Amino acid sequence: MVSKTDDIPASVPDCNPVDLQRDGAQEGTGTSKGCLKESCGCAGHSAGTAMVNGDGAHTEEGESKQDENSEADGGEDSNEQEVIVIQDTGFTVKIQAPGTEPFDLQVSPQEMVQEIHQVLMDREDTCHRTCFSLQLDGNVLDNFAELKSIEGLQEGSLLKVVEEPYTVREARIHVRHIRDLLKSLDPSDAYNGVDCNSLSFLSIFTDGDLGDSGKRKKKGTELEQIDCTPPEHILPGSKERPLVPLQPQNKDWKPMQCLKVLTMSGWNPPPGNRKMHGDLMYLYIVTVEERHVSVTASTRGFYLNQSTTYTFNPKPANPSFLSHSLVELLSQISPAFKKNFTSLQKKRVQRHPFERIATPFQVYSWTAPQVDHAMDCVRAEDAYTSRLGYEEHIPGQTRDWNEELQTTRELPRKNLPERLLRERAIFKVHSDFAAAATRGAMAVIDGNVMAINPGEETRMQMFIWNNIFFSLGFDVRDHYRELGGDAAAHAAPTNDLNGVRAYGAVDVEGLYTLGTVVVDYRGYRVTAQSIIPGILEREQEQSVIYGSIDFGKTVVSHGKYLELLDKTSRPLKVQQHKVMNEKEESVELCSSVECKGIIGNDGRHYILDLLRTFPPDLNFLPVDGEELSAESQRQGFPRQHRHRLACLRQELIEAFVEHRYLLFMKMAALQLMQQKANKDSSKTDVPAITETSATDSGVDSTQTTAAQASTDGTDPTDNNNTSAAPQMAPESEESSSKPTTNGPVDPTGTQNGECRSPLEDPKSREVVLNACRAVGSISNTSFDIRFNPDIFSPGVRFPEDTLEDVQKQKQLLKDAAAFLVTCQIPSLVKDCLDHSTLPMDGATLTEALHQRGINVRYLGTVMEFVDKTPAKAQLEHFYRIGIVELITRCAKHIFRTYLQGVELSALSAAVSHFLNCFLSSFPDAVAHLPPDELVSRRKSRKRRNRVPAGGDNTAWASLTPSELWKNIATEAQSYYHFKMQCESVDQVVEKYALQKTTLLREISVKTGIQILLKEYNFDSRHKPAFTEEDILNIFPVVKHVNPKASDAFHFFQSGQAKVQQGFLKEGCELINEALNLFNNVYGAMHVEICACLRLLARLNYIMGDHPEALSNQQKAVLMSERVLGIEHPNTIQEYMHLALYCFANGQLSTALKLLYRARYLMLLVCGEDHPEMALIDNNIGLVLHGVMEYDLSLRFLENALTINTKYHGARSLKVALSHHLVARVYESKAEFRSALQHEKEGYTIYKNQMGEAHEKTKESSEYLKYLTQQAVALQRTMNEIYKNGSSASIMPLKFTAPSMASILEQLNIINGIIFIPLSQKDLENLKAEVQRRQQLQELGKSEEPAEGSPLELEDKIPVD
Repeated sequence: MVSKTDDIPASVPDCNPVDLQRDGAQEGTGTSKGCLKESCGCAGHSAGTAMVNGDGAHTEEGESKQDENSEADGGEDSNEQEVIVIQDTGFTVKIQAPGTEPFDLQVSPQEMVQEIHQVLMDREDTCHRTCFSLQLDGNVLDNFAELKSIEGLQEGSLLKVVEEPYTVREARIHVRHIRDLLKSLDPSDAYNGVDCNSLSFLSIFTDGDLGDSGKRKKKGTELEQIDCTPPEHILPGSKERPLVPLQPQNKDWKPMQCLKVLTMSGWNPPPGNRKMHGDLMYLYIVTVEERHVSVTASTRGFYLNQSTTYTFNPKPANPSFLSHSLVELLSQISPAFKKNFTSLQKKRVQRHPFERIATPFQVYSWTAPQVDHAMDCVRAEDAYTSRLGYEEHIPGQTRDWNEELQTTRELPRKNLPERLLRERAIFKVHSDFAAAATRGAMAVIDGNVMAINPGEETRMQMFIWNNIFFSLGFDVRDHYRELGGDAAAHAAPTNDLNGVRAYGAVDVEGLYTLGTVVVDYRGYRVTAQSIIPGILEREQEQSVIYGSIDFGKTVVSHGKYLELLDKTSRPLKVQQHKVMNEKEESVELCSSVECKGIIGNDGRHYILDLLRTFPPDLNFLPVDGEELSAESQRQGFPRQHRHRLACLRQELIEAFVEHRYLLFMKMAALQLMQQKANKDSSKTDVPAITETSATDSGVDSTQTTAAQASTDGTDPTDNNNTSAAPQMAPESEESSSKPTTNGPVDPTGTQNGECRSPLEDPKSREVVLNACRAVGSISNTSFDIRFNPDIFSPGVRFPEDTLEDVQKQKQLLKDAAAFLVTCQIPSLVKDCLDHSTLPMDGATLTEALHQRGINVRYLGTVMEFVDKTPAKAQLEHFYRIGIVELITRCAKHIFRTYLQGVELSALSAAVSHFLNCFLSSFPDAVAHLPPDELVSRRKSRKRRNRVPAGGDNTAWASLTPSELWKNIATEAQSYYHFKMQCESVDQVVEKYALQKTTLLREISVKTGIQILLKEYNFDSRHKPAFTEEDILNIFPVVKHVNPKASDAFHFFQSGQAKVQQGFLKEGCELINEALNLFNNVYGAMHVEICACLRLLARLNYIMGDHPEALSNQQKAVLMSERVLGIEHPNTIQEYMHLALYCFANGQLSTALKLLYRARYLMLLVCGEDHPEMALIDNNIGLVLHGVMEYDLSLRFLENALTINTKYHGARSLKVALSHHLVARVYESKAEFRSALQHEKEGYTIYKNQMGEAHEKTKESSEYLKYLTQQAVALQRTMNEIYKNGSSASIMPLKFTAPSMASILEQLNIINGIIFIPLSQKDLENLKAEVQRRQQLQELGKSEEPAEGSPLELEDKIPVD
């Protein structure tokens, strides 16, 4: 059940922050048991989790991939006890509402009375009540009390619903609620992107809820009734990419009209003497039968009065129909209302809850159909009464965002229930803050907020609205002049946000960051921040007690800040360092100089301006007199960038440190072995050899880096290094399992018991010292890499005595920059080649880059690297997506400045003109200057001459297609350093094989444009594709912090690890537990819950519980549509999984509809030429084969064969399987010659790849024999007919329709689900093998972790 706690402000009074040892108490006990660490197969999950090392010192990881071993087996026990606390058993109470039968309701002791209220307001028979209390034995229950605290409430208690008198606030809430019920099926809120509504279309393809329809439809043989032919545009090879099917029409959305008008009356507010009669407000209503009535909302309820539009007569009409609820009143005066309202509520309750629950953050749709604009009193009131009037009905009116954000952080976090409560509060406040900040930013840009410095020019203005501070992304007062002016001012907010995210994830007690949201809207970038108490009353100079306000000229420091920041320095890899201030004194800092510390009036220590939390990226920061590494120079770095704020990403820092750590371990091990060998050979010449080994180590480090570069980022262990592995085993369990702890790791554990305390032995100490030096560690006795973020900052000076250290830091930065170019980019391309990374659109491509720490400014470099790769043909899909991303990002940059010159009244004309120049083949797109609808006739003659030269605000109209594309090419060259020959859209589409719909989707999503859902004719050379009527809206693009549910995430990862080890049942339990915890923190809708449901469904399926798999996967699809978007690549994959489970449940026609939907979305998003399309087509082909649509089936299977051959190489096992599937269909068609031909191809591949003896080869050879026999039999029969004519005696031929079981088996294989019948002994062996592999993996032997979802047991046989 969804708990709604919206009505409680998140700040909790009198909450003393207790100094707890962070998370240490519970998990610390179990984690140190040196047990099998669990790694998770899903690379790239990130969570701000806290790790506890065995010794109880806690290193906190930021959002990194290294959280994998977080929950060791020992730790789970302690957790499971904690979890029990949450799952108190529920009990049942009876509820008696006026006018209905009593009914039972299942409740849990943790719930508040408030939540029962919510349930009653949602139930079909009580939904029209809002103003009531619940009474137990005549005592009114407190809304905010937990059920367990109420005396006498137990199993079977009777709660009475008692109607309460209204107040103005309650009457408003009631009218709002009735309006929401009337609009509950109307999607317009989702199109307009308000109140966290978003679209979902799954129910159209499944005809309602899957569970029931499955039972209803089973009429024995379902095969006859299916019409399987897809629409023309879904068939392979079709060139059409229509837009309209993106949002299929839902018949439920043709709303049944209950009322014509429900609005506030013009007679509001009631005059004094009527107030004293209990009148609260007046409503004006027009019923469907055209009856106009005026209604009084009074303390006792609603009744008809005698007012009309022009005369005020507040006396009750006769009869007055006094009713406590507006619905009861309207049901009496309008039969149509009564009938339609009842059926509307029936439909509302039948919808899946996930179609109606609000999402945590707003999702915008880039297309929408034409919706009629209807009268709506609540919306009208929202627009005109400042929404602050009853901001989410909170006492105390406006919310003090800063106080709420900081108090939630201070909540206690000793045990699981406390942490859940804390994380839930943090998440709730963050999502509310993001929504309020977005609304405020739009109000600021639309000009509806007064500036706090109204006298200055617009770019310099700052705003305060709803206790949030807004500033524009321009370089005001030449603050960023040294760093790149406006370009730097535009980049700084996102860098700052990344800093806030990083410090928030480390979560140090006593250190506070500001709530920060960055909003891009109508070409402007707005930063929204919560306000530090007291900062507006003081000058900045007085309040900053740590850091610098002038980029390092004057610098101050503060002991408390150093102490707090020191706790973050290890997880964030920030080195403590000294800089010189203007008085030539050296000042100690533990962050970049720009990071400012301010103590607010509330006594909290705030840090802000975190834009340089991470070190600079030297590839994009040319510095005089500094040489980059040879690899970087070879690729043309350093390159000039727009601004000097280019930073490395946190993911890159993590990967680099981990890489260095493996290097460090290998070197230390190698030297120790050399020493040991020397000891054995002779005792005399040891020193000399140790010397050489030391120099060796220096060489070794460079060699391995080079080796890494040359072998596409594979493991640089040469043969001489491999022998180091067994030596390292005892140690690996302790430290390698968490390579990036970055703590004082002592590499010489107990080397086979040789020296008890290794560092007392001078030789081992020397080994460690050499290894530390070689990898650039800041300590000489342990591995510890940190970065100084101030290196290369203009204006920052370092004291003389630290220069050697600064040199080291410079070298580290150069190495990190080279690591990005030589390791990370090749490894990304390699992952794309072996299909462990499969981007489908711009967003997933960006995500893939970011996971490896590659910034998007490297996109051009990545594309060039792909271009030079020998296997370029197998990366065509990746290259194409990269080109689209590059073009649309360049267009977005241009669009940003283009929009800034447009006034509000010309916005739709300007946007449609830009899209015409960008996408339409019409060569001379002329802007339609909006005809001034408002000019009176008389004046128009004078006016006519003035329009074209209407000053700067029509400059946008002069843009031409050729000019725009020239600008795009220039932008690609200057920003991404990528050469693109393009004079026009058609040339680009032709050259790179792009689709205009894909370009349209990408540019709309990136800039927030919403266009009308219709078919656009891009290719007409006679008229432009877009008119201003086609531009419906422009939405903000919002960036904010996503707070994480850490405990739930640990459970999720432990569950995944269990599943990987083959403990499906335990894994399933852990993941169910994670699901509960996620729901507890995030509410019902969230991306991570989606992942949880998908994995659960897959486990249910593997364990044979098909209906449960179907139900979980249905939730996953709905949630993905709602939270990520209806055509997001994840949604496409969820649709495919759901189709498989539908097929397994015997719902064939639904399975086909879902697959067709997935194929359509895929075509729209990235076109037909993509490796994932082969999977969809194989699925469709198999299902069609199952329903005996052979010709259709062949079209899809043969297309899949073509795509697989292209992307996996003609000799891959995927292609062999494809051949086999095609052969089976030909066999069913009795075309044995073609069948034989395909099966032979498959057989040859199996034989070459796996040898004669492999079972696959044998199966294939058996099938070949069978086909040959069939072919021979058929030929005989034909000969017989030819010879003897009609008198021939014909043997009946066996034509087999494929069995559903065999189709399902093939479906499982292609979807990577393999059932292996195992004996107990096999299981034991498998577990041992898994453990052995994991230990190897932790040693860093197998550097690439298995990516993809943990259950993908696909054919992992080396392919070519």
